[in-house]
Amino acid sequence: MGVAKNWLLQLVDGLRGFTRGGKRVDTGRRPRIGLALGGGFARGIAHIGVLKALVDAKIQIDCIAGTSVGALIAAAYATGVPLDKMQRRAAATRFADFGKWRLSRMGFASNERLERYLYQISLFTRFEQSKIPLSIAATDLGSGEAVYFTEGEIGPALRASCAYPGLFLPVEHQGRILVDGFLAAPVPVDAVKRLGADFVIAVWLESAGRGEKPENVVEVISRSFSIMQRNANDNWRRKADVVILPDVVHFAWDDFQQTPQLIDAGEAATRSAIPQIRAALAPLERLPATRTVYP
Repeated sequence: MGVAKNWLLQLVDGLRGFTRGGKRVDTGRRPRIGLALGGGFARGIAHIGVLKALVDAKIQIDCIAGTSVGALIAAAYATGVPLDKMQRRAAATRFADFGKWRLSRMGFASNERLERYLYQISLFTRFEQSKIPLSIAATDLGSGEAVYFTEGEIGPALRASCAYPGLFLPVEHQGRILVDGFLAAPVPVDAVKRLGADFVIAVWLESAGRGEKPENVVEVISRSFSIMQRNANDNWRRKADVVILPDVVHFAWDDFQQTPQLIDAGEAATRSAIPQIRAALAPLERLPATRTVYP
């Protein structure tokens, strides 16, 4: 769909130029590649492996967006945190690093500590300081719509994106009551398109396998939402050019000690997808990067 859309846009632009006497000028711009990262608690560590494989393949990411743990990885990457530092921090992570049990009518825990968690590994605290454009997805609990944060403080947006309903308390930010972005934007493809991506690579992390018995309330909630999402994935999948599917179904939601294996899963899935990515990019790279200048 992305390639076809690009052809259509160029055709429309060309027709406008012809009818208005415009002149086509070579801009020399390659396709902008956007990366959209989904959620998955500890399974999200696989995103680090995805990034490692893309870097090794010299596929440059021009903008990035994330939901839930994908938002954390996206924020770290966009603000220049080295991948090896992310890996070391992930391996040492425990629930107490980002969550604090606080039983209330709205949830079991607070994720206020998540802001400090990010700022312990990143030197930057604002979207405007990112090295590449960054978007973080959350869900407005009032309207049910996705909210994409691209400016201001990263911390509150990150907390909202990771406020898993039923576990973490909702986050009040900018006049909204916000919860985990996976409800409205399980993989924030729209977010990277809004950042100007011509080509979108999406990463989806499947939760625990079907038929397996859940072990705790978090897994019960997670499994319930996953069942709902299996029937709602068509929207973002249609808009993505390539979807990477790391094999993480057998990892638990808090398997931070399995960091090397999770990263390996992300790397393996991405290496397998590299030929598909290159093949899908080829038509875009052959297109003349032009724009129409009108007199």
